[in-house]
Amino acid sequence: MKNRNALVRLVAISGLGLGLLAFSGCQSARYIDSEGTETIVTLDQINIQDWNNAANELVTSLLESGVLERAPEQPVILGISRITNNTMQQVDTDSLVKKIRVDLNKTGKVVTTTTVGLGGRVEDPLAKETAEYQAFMNDQPNPAGAMPQYTLSGKLLEDRSSTGRTRQVTYTFQMTLTEVATGLAVWEDEKQITKQGKRSSVGW
Repeated sequence: MKNRNALVRLVAISGLGLGLLAFSGCQSARYIDSEGTETIVTLDQINIQDWNNAANELVTSLLESGVLERAPEQPVILGISRITNNTMQQVDTDSLVKKIRVDLNKTGKVVTTTTVGLGGRVEDPLAKETAEYQAFMNDQPNPAGAMPQYTLSGKLLEDRSSTGRTRQVTYTFQMTLTEVATGLAVWEDEKQITKQGKRSSVGW
């Protein structure tokens, strides 16, 4: 009987040890560079490196175009317009827009308004309410604050193709800078990212 109880305890302890080992194995993780080559690449969604690459190249294109240097006032006041998603997936376009905004603001040539937004949707409602209150108290004609001189709009496109077991998807990031005073598109560019992989046993 004692041998049987000892065997039961041994099996229980062994099972607990294996469970802890499996649990610790599942929790293994490490930090990597968000813009490095070790990030996970998937065909069926836009990954963080796609946003980073697109934003970096579009910002570089805009800066090299010379449009901002030709603006009558510095820094340029920029408003964010509509970013249309024409892909097959739900994506947070703020990931692209915010990266572009951050990079542009760092140049010192651009500032972004957070109190003027498309359809009344603003990024910082408290700042807008404060500006409106101050304008009311001071009897100012412009309660919204500084108006943007330029607006940034864009579109996300997706093209899929396959041959045999090989699948390919191309994501196109299009951006346009419009001068508010004239309504002219003073800069436009697009960045394409193509990814390829083998067809899985389930799905597209």
